Amino acid sequence: MNHDEKPVRSIPIIDKFVSPAWLLALVLAAITCFGAVMLFSVAGGDVEPWASRQLFRFGIGLLLLAVVALIDIRLWMKAAYPFYGLALALLALVPVFGTRAGGAQRWIDLGAFQLQPSEFMKIALVLALAAYYERLPREEVSKPLKLAVPLLLILVPTLLVLKQPDLGTAILLLAGGLGILLVAGLHWGYFATGLVSVLAAVPVAWNFLHGYQRQRILTFLDPERDPLGAGYHILQSKIAIGSGGIWGKGLLHGTQSQLNFLPEQHTDFIFTMLAEEMGLVGGVSLVTGYLIILAFGLYVAVNSFNHFGRLLATGVCLTFFLYAFVNLAMVMGLMPVVGVPLPLVSYGGTAMLTLMFGFGLLMNVALHRRIEFTHHDTAMV
Repeated sequence: MNHDEKPVRSIPIIDKFVSPAWLLALVLAAITCFGAVMLFSVAGGDVEPWASRQLFRFGIGLLLLAVVALIDIRLWMKAAYPFYGLALALLALVPVFGTRAGGAQRWIDLGAFQLQPSEFMKIALVLALAAYYERLPREEVSKPLKLAVPLLLILVPTLLVLKQPDLGTAILLLAGGLGILLVAGLHWGYFATGLVSVLAAVPVAWNFLHGYQRQRILTFLDPERDPLGAGYHILQSKIAIGSGGIWGKGLLHGTQSQLNFLPEQHTDFIFTMLAEEMGLVGGVSLVTGYLIILAFGLYVAVNSFNHFGRLLATGVCLTFFLYAFVNLAMVMGLMPVVGVPLPLVSYGGTAMLTLMFGFGLLMNVALHRRIEFTHHDTAMV
């Protein structure tokens, strides 16, 4: 090397943009485009009203992802509680200012779009729990008094969402929150005690369920008890998935879907349409894309130098997994129908932006994985 040459200095912001972590954005774009094709089919071969809007929202989501990813991870930890407080305040406003649709009050009308605060709470909860356990000494994780705060962080929004009522989102909040507690190192004895308590409380909880929620559970246990009524949709869903075969019937050629035998084809039951028109190959392709995202997220979590990053990446992955698992199990008849969208594929503005925000945080952990927090970083502000 010529000693007169000056070493090339790297520019941090450029280094972050050329990181291999951005390949995740390509996978997200591929899945979203796949979903847009299905929304095009749902509309009978038209980009309006769903496909074009979905792609536009994804474009906004990509910008959001980039901004979130490039912010210093230490700032995200300091902003975790304020962000959670904002999401909780919006949830509390739903019963007062929320709009009602389909027997539920879950949205706040902002004019240009409908905001669903429960979706943002999923990521806000992950942030808050990750920040709490970053600041908590590891030896105190399983102390009963130290468990009170995370339980309140989980239960308060869960109960507010149940009141809307939105059983599906409440399940995701509860399961996601408990999953982070497990990863944080909480003793397994708490989970065993909780499981026994839940099983014992099932008869009591049954009396507090809404009529339609009871019907969904009964239909899940035996769809054929009412094949032309409550069990109709899940039976049609199974027929559509099975009839797709290996290669599917072709875009716009699904019988169950195009003849409107299926409900909510652009949201909850979009995978049923995908399986009928794209077959097993299409379904496996989508699931493979999901697995790539999960593998990337878990790799990032394992290789993060700080506990906040590990929990944040794990929480985002767990939230994403629960979205996908519950929806797929629901349309296949493996779980009761609870109204959970299929990530990046189902039509929905708030759900799309929430996921992209979460993936931005995942990317943030990947880009800042070597940062080790100091006492000053973890101090409350």
